[in-house]
Amino acid sequence: MKFEQYRISEEIKRSLEELGFKRPTDIQFKAIPSILKGDDVLAIAQTGTGKTAAFAIPVLHKLQQYHPRKTKGEVRCVVMVPTRELAVQISEVFERLAKYTKLNILGLHGGVDQAPQLKKLAQGVDVLIATPGRMFDLISQGFIDLSQTGILILDEADHMLDLGFIRDIRDVLKHLPRRHQTLFFSATIDEDIKDLAYSVVNNPIRIQISPQDPVSKNVQHAVAYVGMDDKRFFLERLVKEFPENKILVFVRTKVRAERVAAAMERVGIKSLTMHGGKEQDNRLQVMDEFKKGDIKLLITTDVNARGIDIPDVEYVVNYDLPDVPENYVHRVGRTGRGVKKGQAVSFCSDEEKPVLDAIQQYLGKEITVMKIDKNDYRETISFSEDIPNDNWQLLLDEHNKQQELLKKKKKKKK
Repeated sequence: MKFEQYRISEEIKRSLEELGFKRPTDIQFKAIPSILKGDDVLAIAQTGTGKTAAFAIPVLHKLQQYHPRKTKGEVRCVVMVPTRELAVQISEVFERLAKYTKLNILGLHGGVDQAPQLKKLAQGVDVLIATPGRMFDLISQGFIDLSQTGILILDEADHMLDLGFIRDIRDVLKHLPRRHQTLFFSATIDEDIKDLAYSVVNNPIRIQISPQDPVSKNVQHAVAYVGMDDKRFFLERLVKEFPENKILVFVRTKVRAERVAAAMERVGIKSLTMHGGKEQDNRLQVMDEFKKGDIKLLITTDVNARGIDIPDVEYVVNYDLPDVPENYVHRVGRTGRGVKKGQAVSFCSDEEKPVLDAIQQYLGKEITVMKIDKNDYRETISFSEDIPNDNWQLLLDEHNKQQELLKKKKKKKK
């Protein structure tokens, strides 16, 4: 079935055509009809499967069909998200899909001046995409009225639970009319998520896409055993061998992100960094540059691991393996999105092998090992511009001599 066959408005169909959306993904195919009917929906789907459009398309159509005059601060649909980056991204999706409609979309989050947000709220808003902090702040100040809100969407609900937003989710229900539609979207499901879901939805339509495999089939995985201090050489080689590819690199900490960026700069590779230590304006600028492809290497912490949709990321590199196995799924989900293929490469040092075991246990399968023989390993280090190759060669030659001497001594003893 194609989007042009759906019973949605011509304005939305026009936007879908411009965006190149021809056929729905699995989650869109299963979710859109139920949302259009007004059912509550509990949807569990892998990251990168088109979840945002799965709820944005039918919600925008429904809001178009009944478009009353909005009063000051009135909101007709609320989308609650865990992070600022997600608020910005989902707002962009709604705005692109609503391009030819008269619907008002507002992304609401902290870290930026609230004056422009208040100006838009004063006109009334059809879709409010918000992080809990800024939204409840403005509710308490009387700038947001949810008394007429007919649709509540919880996106990345598992992450919201991890961040302790369960009380905020329950509090928002107090401000909504008793009868409203709830759409609950999550990448993972466990008992805590089930408890939360069934406490906010009413007889939901349950949709679960590929529950046995949490990672998209479009992503190919590989792990390379690399010494902790040698990882920068392998990243350098990957970047230089694929200069036209967009590469997203995950590290453990913000300090680590800056150090890896500095190492890349020493060998002439431009990169961007993203982490919790950055101001919001800077983070938005970095995301914009990377999305446009001005700079093709982004080094980030797990702040970018969940929900963020960055077009055409060919490689995800786990420079450091994540401490939480579940985060591996969210990280690699930044590539292979929709119908596109992607590559996930992990660097694993000796001390990280227990973490790798935990990740493989979580996935329920082993990750293919990239076999690197000693010559390839030495060549990768020699390949680097960070250390003069002749110095490395001297060290390697000395090492080889020592090894030969040891072998001869062992033979004599025998």
